[in-house]
Amino acid sequence: MTLKPLSDNVLIKGVEEEKTAGGLILATTSKEKPVVSSVVAVGPGTKDEPMTVEPGQKVIVGKYAGTEVKLDGETYSIVKLSDILAIVE
Repeated sequence: MTLKPLSDNVLIKGVEEEKTAGGLILATTSKEKPVVSSVVAVGPGTKDEPMTVEPGQKVIVGKYAGTEVKLDGETYSIVKLSDILAIVE
């Protein structure tokens, strides 16, 4: 099964692991919600708000943003484009 976001919605998946400046890997189970997520799919946008992110980019979203969805054993979130705070380069 696949999910295709509508309007200005973005499908994201939390990055599984993060490294500290010292090289330690932080497990996602010790945190509330991943801050950095990877964009999986984007909707077509609206005429007032064109899409500014694309699949494969890493983004930072608000802590309580989005709706959690489970699909094929994986956990994703669907967020509004306006809930994305920054693109990680």
